[in-house]
Amino acid sequence: MFEIKLKLRLFSGVLCSLICYTCFSQNKIDLKAVFDIEKKQIKISQTIQYQNTTQDELQTIYLNDWNNSYSTKKTPLAIRLADEYKNVFHLAKNEERGYSVITSIKQDNEDLEFQQLKNQIDIIKVELKKPLKPNAFYNIQLEYIVQIPSDKFTTYGITNTGDVNLRYWYITPAVYNGQWQYYSNKDLDDLYIPPADVHLDIEYPLGYKLTSELDVSKQSQSLNKQQITLNGTNVLNNKLFLNKISTFNTVQKDGFSLISNINDEGLEMIEKVLITERVTTFIREKLKDYPHKQLLLTEIDYNKDPIYGLNFLPNFIKPYPNHFQYELKLLKVVLRNYLENTLLINPRTDQWLLDGIQIYYLMDYVDEHYPNMKFLGGLAGFWGVRSFHAADMKFNDKYILAYMLMARTNRDQPLTMPKDSLLKFNNSIANKYKAGIGLKYLDDFINHDVVENSLSSFVIENKLKPVNTKDFEAYIKSKTDKDIDWFFTDYLKTRKKIDFKIKKVYKTEDSITLTITNKQDNSMPVSLYALNNDSIISKTWIENISKNKKITIPRNGANKLVLNYNSIIPEINARDNWKSLKGFFFNNKPLQFRVFQDIEDPYYNQVFFMPIAEFNNIYDGFTLGLRIYNKTVLRKLFNYRIEPQYSLKSRTFTGSAVVSMTHYLENTNLYAISYGMSGGYVSYAENLFVRQLSPSLLFSFREKNDFRSNKKEALTLRYVDIHRDKDVNNVLTSNEPNYGVFNARYVDSDDNLINFRKWYADVQIAKNFSKLSFNYEYRRLFESNRQLNLRFFAGTFLKNNNDPNSNYFSFALDRPTDYLFEYPYLGRSEASGIFSQQYIDAEGSFKSKLDTPFANQWISTINGSTTLWKYVLMYGDVGLVKNRFDDVRFVYDSGIRINLVTDYFEIYLPLYSNLGWEIGQPHYDQKIRFKFTVDPQALLGLFRRRWY
Repeated sequence: MFEIKLKLRLFSGVLCSLICYTCFSQNKIDLKAVFDIEKKQIKISQTIQYQNTTQDELQTIYLNDWNNSYSTKKTPLAIRLADEYKNVFHLAKNEERGYSVITSIKQDNEDLEFQQLKNQIDIIKVELKKPLKPNAFYNIQLEYIVQIPSDKFTTYGITNTGDVNLRYWYITPAVYNGQWQYYSNKDLDDLYIPPADVHLDIEYPLGYKLTSELDVSKQSQSLNKQQITLNGTNVLNNKLFLNKISTFNTVQKDGFSLISNINDEGLEMIEKVLITERVTTFIREKLKDYPHKQLLLTEIDYNKDPIYGLNFLPNFIKPYPNHFQYELKLLKVVLRNYLENTLLINPRTDQWLLDGIQIYYLMDYVDEHYPNMKFLGGLAGFWGVRSFHAADMKFNDKYILAYMLMARTNRDQPLTMPKDSLLKFNNSIANKYKAGIGLKYLDDFINHDVVENSLSSFVIENKLKPVNTKDFEAYIKSKTDKDIDWFFTDYLKTRKKIDFKIKKVYKTEDSITLTITNKQDNSMPVSLYALNNDSIISKTWIENISKNKKITIPRNGANKLVLNYNSIIPEINARDNWKSLKGFFFNNKPLQFRVFQDIEDPYYNQVFFMPIAEFNNIYDGFTLGLRIYNKTVLRKLFNYRIEPQYSLKSRTFTGSAVVSMTHYLENTNLYAISYGMSGGYVSYAENLFVRQLSPSLLFSFREKNDFRSNKKEALTLRYVDIHRDKDVNNVLTSNEPNYGVFNARYVDSDDNLINFRKWYADVQIAKNFSKLSFNYEYRRLFESNRQLNLRFFAGTFLKNNNDPNSNYFSFALDRPTDYLFEYPYLGRSEASGIFSQQYIDAEGSFKSKLDTPFANQWISTINGSTTLWKYVLMYGDVGLVKNRFDDVRFVYDSGIRINLVTDYFEIYLPLYSNLGWEIGQPHYDQKIRFKFTVDPQALLGLFRRRWY
C-alpha cells in the first residue's frame, strides 16, 4: 500500500512538472519583418500568444519594447550610460538613436488601449478587452516600425558599414508570476521573458547574410530581396545578424551546431575544431545536451563579458598561449549562452546564480585541463618576474584577487542585490567572481563533491523551468545534512567580510589547544590545517564561531597551524592565519624586499622599491629617486610611502613621505575615516626650498543604500606647517617665511556627466589671520549638447594682521599664491613666462591678469562658460574685490575656452576685460592661460569613475 502511494506521489509530481513545462512552452510569437537597411527600419507585423499560468485574473498586460529605450536622452538606458560617463549617447544625433512606432495593438480585430509607462517608455501597458482567466491565453496582434539605433551605444544596432547586429529587437511579453516582472533596458543584457515558440518570416536585401540560432525552414530569393523563415521552440534569446561579409563559422557534431565569430587568435582550423570539441565535451559532461539544435556565439558576447585581465593587455603582449586564450574565451561565452538559454532565471534579481555556475565551471575547466597555468602565464618564468609572489599564483587565484579589490576598499555589494544597483566593477567582475568562489567555498565545506554534482543535476533537471535562489537553496540543502544557512544568509545577502585569526595556542606532545577568533560579525565556517612543514596532517572545519572558539586537536607531529591553507575562502585578511609551534621567534614574519609592486604575500612583511623619474616643477626639473612603500595590489588599512629624490636641476636631495591609516565602516553613510601625516621637501623658487609637514584627519561619506550614486561628502581637518627659505626678491612672498595654518574643509559633490554639482566651505586659522570661503560649481550638459558651467566664489578675512605690503595670504583674483602648497604649479613663483600663465581653477578663477589681482579684505566672483561649438566655449567672469583702505572694485573678463579634456587640459584665450580688447594689445601670447596636469593619478581618475 505504501509503495502504491509513493508511486502515485511520484507520478503526480512528474505530472505537475510536465504541466508547468507545457504551460511555458505554449507561448508563441509569430512575426513578419521587412528590413529596409537604407532607412535603418524594420516594418513588423506580429502576433503574441501568452498563457496566464497563475490563479490570478488579468485585465492589464505588459510588453517589453526595449528598442524604444534609445528614443530619448531621458530613458533609463540614457541615464545609465550617462552615469558611467559614456557621453556617446548624449552627444549623438537624433537619427542615430533608435525608437519604435506602434501603429496598432489589436485583440480579435478590435483595437486595444495601450500606453508607454511614464518613466519607462520601453514598457507598454495594454488594457485587454476582457479579463484573462487563469490558464487561459491572450492573443494580440501588433503593427509597428522599429528604427534601428547605431551600434556605438550598446554594440547592438546598425554599424557604420551597414551591418546589423540585433538583440531585443522585437516586442515580447513580460512575465507574470503573481507579480509583473518588467523593467527597463539598462545595457545589462538581462531581459526576462517567458520561453516561446517562435516563427519568423524575414525579408531583407540582397547582398546580406543572415545569421541566427533559429532553425531555417524555408529560404528564397527574388530580384532585389531575400526571404527566410526561421523557427524555434522554447526560445529565450533571439539574436539576429545581417552582415555583408559574414565572419561566422559553423562546427557540427552529432546533429548539434556551434556557430561562432569569436576571434580565433590566429589558430589553424584543425586547432579550432579540436578546441571546440574539447569545450563541448566538457559542457556535455557537466550539463548534458543543449535543448536546441544550434548555439550562437559572438564576439559581441565576449566583449561584453570578457576574460578580464586578457582584455586589458596590448595585443603585442601575449602571456598566455593562443590556444589557451581562445579556449577560455569560447568556454566562457558557451557557458553564458547555454545558461541564459536554459535556466528561466530573472537575471535582474538572481544574476548571481548564472554568474556563480559560469565561474565555477570556468575554474573547474582550468583545474582539469590547465592545472599548472599561472596567473601571469608565460611571464611568470621570466628572469626578474619569477621572484614575485604574483608569479607563484595560479590562474584561478585571480578570482579572489579581483573580488578583494572591492572588499578591501569597502565597495563590495551583496550578491542578491538587483543587477542595476551594482557598481560597474561589481556587476562586471567582482560579484561574478564572488559568486563562483562562493560555490567553491561551499563545495569544500560540504565535501564529497556535493555542490559540483548538485550544480550539474540542478541545471539538468531545471532546463526551461522557472527557478530562483530559493529553489537552488532548497535543492542544495536536500543533498547534505550540514548546516549551510550561512551561505544563503551571510554570504549571499550581506556585505559581511570573512576574517579569522589564530589567537592563542597551547601545545603538548599529544594535543594542541587553540583559540580561533572571528573578527567579523558572521556565522561562516573556516578550515583549520595542521601541517608538518609543507605536509598536511589534518584538516578540520570549525563552525559557529561567534567571537572566540576554543578547540583541541591531536598534534600528530604538527609544527604549524594554518587557517584557510588552500585559500578557498575569500578572506579579507590572511596575514594572521598561521601560528608556528616551534616557538615565539618563528611567528615573526620575515621582511621581504621587492623591486616594484607585488601581490600581497600573507607570510611576509613586504617592502617594495620602485625607481621613479618625475617632473614636478621647473625649479627641480627632472627628479630621479626611489619610492619605498608597503602598498600591494590590494589596498591595506595601514600604508606608508617614502620617496627620496635627487633633483637634476637644483642638484639637491628632495622628496616626500606619507603614512596613513584607514578605518572602513559598513552600513552607514560615514564609510571611511582616515588619518595620517605627510611631509615633503621641494623647491618653490630658484634655489629656494620649502619643508612641509601636515597631520590630517578625513571623514568620507556616501549614500549607504546607493553605491552607484556619485553624491559624496568629505570633512577634512588638517594642520599645515610650512618652513621656507626666505625670498627677498619676490614681491609675493611674506616677511614671515615660517608659518602654520589650521584648515577645515567640508566638501559636498554630485559628479555626473549631465548634471555636475559641487560646493565646499573652508575655514583657515593662523597666527596672523583667519579667513572663511565658500565655493559652488555647477555644470549642465543640455540635450542640444550645449554645456553650461557656473561657479561662484566668496571669501572674507575674519582677521588679517598680515603685512599690508604683502599679498602672500590674500585672496587671489587670477593666480593664488598657494601658501598651503596644495596646487600642482609647475612654476609657482614665476611672474613672467609660459609657466606664469598656468591657470588654477581656485579662488577668483579669473583668466585675465587685471590691475587688482588680490583682495586682503573680501572677494566675490562668478565664473561662467557655455558651448560655442563642440569643445570650444565662451567664458565670462565678473566679480567684486575689496582691499583695506580701498573702494570696492568691479572686475570682469571674457574670452574663449578650448576644453580638450575637462578639468585636465584646457586653454583660455582672453578677449575683453577691464583692460579693454586684450586680443589687440601687445604681447597677447603672454595673456593666454592654460590648465594642465602631469599627475598620472589624476588622469587615472578618468578611468576609475566609469567603474566605481
